[in-house]
Amino acid sequence: MAKSPLNFKAYLVHSRSENEMAAESSSAAVAVSPVTVEELTLTVKWSGKEYTVRVCGDDTVGELKRRICEVTNVLPKRQKLLYPKVGSKLADESLLLSQIPLKSSFKMTMIGTVEDDIIVDQVESPDIIDDFELQQDEAVDIKDKEINKQKLRRRVEQHKIVLRNPCREGKKLLVLDIDYTLFDHRSTAENPLELMRPYLHEFLSAAYAEYDIMIWSATSMKWVELKMGQLGVLDNPNYKITAMLDHMAMITVQSDHYGVFDCKPLGLIWAHFPEFYSPKNTIMFDDLRRNFVMNPQNGLAIKPFRKAHANRSSDQELMKLTQYLLAIADLDDLSVLDHKNWESFNEDSVKRRRHA
Repeated sequence: MAKSPLNFKAYLVHSRSENEMAAESSSAAVAVSPVTVEELTLTVKWSGKEYTVRVCGDDTVGELKRRICEVTNVLPKRQKLLYPKVGSKLADESLLLSQIPLKSSFKMTMIGTVEDDIIVDQVESPDIIDDFELQQDEAVDIKDKEINKQKLRRRVEQHKIVLRNPCREGKKLLVLDIDYTLFDHRSTAENPLELMRPYLHEFLSAAYAEYDIMIWSATSMKWVELKMGQLGVLDNPNYKITAMLDHMAMITVQSDHYGVFDCKPLGLIWAHFPEFYSPKNTIMFDDLRRNFVMNPQNGLAIKPFRKAHANRSSDQELMKLTQYLLAIADLDDLSVLDHKNWESFNEDSVKRRRHA
């Protein structure tokens, strides 16, 4: 669904004084050179065919691989890029393209294979457990950097969100991660249901009364559809999934302390569906805090669900979060809440109900 730039800008621009805007403009001019924001059109050769991809100098090699994945369906981690006179630089996915002497006149060669019907990327992917806590000043800096806003604008232009079910007027939005949030993807079991987080369907059924539900995973859409199908999430009669997003919807940002990493900008959803969703009515659950660095006021870091066989009988995270979601459902603005304190909010709500 195409939206005008004005709709998108509403989520990025806050009311500021002329001096503040001038200072920010000056800072951005220093940080982003004309070369950095220059758009490049590259020709990529793969499997006997040529593909055209468009990137900018402030994109990373990882972002370039995402663009190539869009036209070839070869996952970024399965791509090896060859380009004249750059050596092994294209193996570093955190490297900015402005730091590589790329020219539109040269053709890039990609070596890689499209995955078959067997989902193997999850088994081979590294287990990300070293989540980090960004300092508040740094998190705000990342969110407000013009270069990251530009990346988000480009993602809005390039990425289409396919609705599985219509957005519902008057409902808030709940965005959910999969791995370690709804499912233990590293343990093994004969039946995937053994690795499902306890009370998943009860949680989704209760949340659906007040929230539209979207799934956003950092993996491929193939994995998302397979896993949600196996868990019975896509055809449950008690709730519906509005949309599903994968790694292609993410953007790459840079932290002064932690380097380059990917995140899930909710602004992408708000820009595509401004008549339904906004910072005021959206909440995201993810076990990695870094994933909501572009919208920290809307993120809740859920306790990871690991070692399903040992913890399945004791894990009650989704039951507790159901109470929290329903307790805040009537609030006009969810972004004013400190979701780090969600458990104490639950306790206070229970005390108030008992007192009443």
